[in-house]
Amino acid sequence: MEHWKRTIERANRFFMLGELVDAREMYLQALALAQVLFERWADAEEAVAACVISHHNLADLHLRLNQPEESAEYLCAIHQRLLQTLQDPRLSPALREAALRQSSKTYVELLNFISDHGEYPRTHRLLHIDAAKPAPHHHGVH
Repeated sequence: MEHWKRTIERANRFFMLGELVDAREMYLQALALAQVLFERWADAEEAVAACVISHHNLADLHLRLNQPEESAEYLCAIHQRLLQTLQDPRLSPALREAALRQSSKTYVELLNFISDHGEYPRTHRLLHIDAAKPAPHHHGVH
C-alpha cells in the first residue's frame, strides 16, 4: 500500500508540474501495482479505491493530453472491472461490497465524461450492455 501511495504522489507532482510523460509513467506503475494487489490487499476498501484512483488519474491525464478516447477506455475499464468483481463468487464478500460502493462513483464519472465529451464506442457498449441486462441479484452481499 505504501509503495502505491508513494508512486501516486510522485505521479501527482509530475502532473501538477506539467511533466505529463513522467506522470503517465508513474500512473501506469501505480495502476500495475493496484491491479496486482487487488485481491491481496488486507483492506478491501483500500484495494478497490487504489484501482479506481489509478484508472481515474490516467483518464484525467489523457484528457489533459487531448486524448478523450484514451480517457474513455480507462473510465470504462475500471467500471467494468468493478461490475465483474461484484459478480465473482470466489472473491471475498468485503471486496465485492467495496466494488459495489465504488461502482456508483465510476458510473457517475462515466456519465460526467459522456456529458462533457460525448460517447465513444466503448462507453456506448458498456452503458448499453448495462441497461440491457436485468439487475444482478447479489446473493450474500449486503
